[in-house]
Amino acid sequence: MTSTSAQPVARHGVLTTIAEFDQWWADRHRTGRFDVTRIPFADLDTWHFDEATGNLGHDSGRFFTVEGLQVQVGGEAVSWQPIINQPEIGLLGIVVKDFDGVLHCLMQAKMEPGNVNTLQLSPTVQATRSNYTQVHRGATTRYLDLFIGPDRGEVLVDVLQSEQGAWFWRKRNRNVVVKITGDVPVNDDYRWLPLHLVRELMRVDNLVNMDARTVLSCMPFAQPDEAVQSKGTSFADALTRSYLSDKALHTTSAALSWFTEAKTMCDWSVRLIPVDKVRNWTRTEHEIADDAGRDFRIIGVRVEAGNREVAAWTQPLLEPRGQGLAIFVTRPIDDVLHVLVQARPEIGLLDLVEMGPTVQLLPGRDPADVDDPFVKGVATGEVGRIRYDTVLSEEGGRFLNALTRYQVVEVGEEFPVEVPPNFCWLTVRQLMDLLRHGHYLNIEARSLLACVHSLW
Repeated sequence: MTSTSAQPVARHGVLTTIAEFDQWWADRHRTGRFDVTRIPFADLDTWHFDEATGNLGHDSGRFFTVEGLQVQVGGEAVSWQPIINQPEIGLLGIVVKDFDGVLHCLMQAKMEPGNVNTLQLSPTVQATRSNYTQVHRGATTRYLDLFIGPDRGEVLVDVLQSEQGAWFWRKRNRNVVVKITGDVPVNDDYRWLPLHLVRELMRVDNLVNMDARTVLSCMPFAQPDEAVQSKGTSFADALTRSYLSDKALHTTSAALSWFTEAKTMCDWSVRLIPVDKVRNWTRTEHEIADDAGRDFRIIGVRVEAGNREVAAWTQPLLEPRGQGLAIFVTRPIDDVLHVLVQARPEIGLLDLVEMGPTVQLLPGRDPADVDDPFVKGVATGEVGRIRYDTVLSEEGGRFLNALTRYQVVEVGEEFPVEVPPNFCWLTVRQLMDLLRHGHYLNIEARSLLACVHSLW
């Protein structure tokens, strides 16, 4: 008689393999009804330009506004641009549960109007406060009760994190992970996926969305153990030790002092101004764009979506020109993999400076034009061995076709341990400890940390 006690039990809504995921994902594409059409600003329903300021906002006074931003150095204005001002704090939440001793995440196939491929893998809940309080008068947000109120699950992660400092004004979202033990009904747009499968899907272009990545980066569990070292590669071994070892080039106290010093050295300030006061940008019937045609532009779209809280709506979107680049340089130091971060000022960040990738280029910037010789070879691909290389989408609810090429690059002894003062070597463990708190790692660095999680 053959024992079946060790066999996993098939459960409704639980996927365990790539093949099962691919079948569900194809079905979601077939059944979804999505259409995004560019429209002139005059056709935006319930959105209007303020006559006094030129700011673009919603009639309800909620959601977000497109305003202007001025950067000053020593009291003198040096640059101007539009920026998205979304002061309310949204909720990005993933529900987790153990099945047969394996941690699973309840993930969503979610349409966003700005996604290059429309549908991407998203958190259980991804909603602005305006959405989940039903300002749009649409349907309720599924599974919200698992994060808010008396039925919420066991809280494993709950932290405020920033978003794109180049395009948002001081925007923050609540990153939450809750664990449940009971059963919940699984909607067709949702499936339970083992955490290791979600991390494997991180290697697929434009599949795991930005909001899922930031929450995944904050998960302090399901880390590698010593058995992972049996892979036999020096990179895998050093990466495992980067999660598990207390050994680090710098103590966390020293790293925090370095970061505080970097923030005090930021000598510029920013302030919101009316869009009409933004220099070298022009508004037409169809866009707000910089006169040089190098930066992003603001456009309008009409959206139809069969599986969203509201079936149709119009809204502005920010459209970048070209593709961005974000790179983590990694190097074993005393056999422990370290990640090179930089203290990166960005105009829209609440505290102006957060830790960013070793290399971070906005869309449309050529790696060959990088001024800093220390990282130029990495940016152009002349230095290091690529361990991860995937194009991933940024926030599809506010940005149109915003793509970033994310890379993890391993370097050897030819790359110096002594680095310029705006850079610092940290272990993966140190980065994850910092993510217990907000405003240390920027959104691009958190996305890259989620990518690193897929490498063991």
